Amino acid sequence: MRREHGISVAAGLAGLLAWELWVRVSQISPLVLPAPSVIAQALWLGLSSGYLWPHILASTTEVVLGLLLGGALGFAGGIVLGESALLRRVLMPYVVISQVVPKLALAPLFIVWFGFGTLPTVVMTALICFFPLLENTATCLQQVDPQRLELFRMLRASRWQTLWRLKIRAGLPGIMAGVRVAVVLAWVGAVVAEFIGASRGLGALIIAAQGSMDTPLMFAVLTLITVLGLAFYKLAELLEQGLLHARTDLQRKKDA
Repeated sequence: MRREHGISVAAGLAGLLAWELWVRVSQISPLVLPAPSVIAQALWLGLSSGYLWPHILASTTEVVLGLLLGGALGFAGGIVLGESALLRRVLMPYVVISQVVPKLALAPLFIVWFGFGTLPTVVMTALICFFPLLENTATCLQQVDPQRLELFRMLRASRWQTLWRLKIRAGLPGIMAGVRVAVVLAWVGAVVAEFIGASRGLGALIIAAQGSMDTPLMFAVLTLITVLGLAFYKLAELLEQGLLHARTDLQRKKDA
């Protein structure tokens, strides 16, 4: 695994070096494509001067709130649809419709409904994070081992006990896969929403940099979004590993 990580890092550094050399040899204007060194300089200047930190804080807050809201609704909705085939047949088409509608087209409506600021961005982010967790949760609850399900019935376990001790624990890897997808999409939703109606945030900063033709700053902000997105994804992986280890330890204690 260390060797694979080393190869991945080396490939990334080689790509950056090739980018740097190509821009310098071709003498491409920084307004068109800045070199990685120019982007790094713009990023360091923005961080050291404190200019970028309020925007980072704003976007991170919106992503966290959107993830919590969308994740909670998606998980609860997935349980409801996973436990009731009737509700799944009735409600699922409307859930799909809510996801098919382009989110960028909804952003102006959210501004009209919720005003400017953090709230419309949080709602947009939650709407995007909602579906992956709902779909994965509902699907995992329906794919429980029939033999284990029959065993719980023979032991006269209640519906809540079957749900909590069997279905959710058995479907935990799939549910956490939905969380990982939601974490990635959360940054997409927040940045897109900030494009439309935010005065603060990394998405709003990209629009401002575009208006002033500050291409290095645009790339610096995109780098920040990438790093933050990867960090959130890694946190989701660590959370998944912790939950899976806890589930394994609990199962070993029961078997003992």
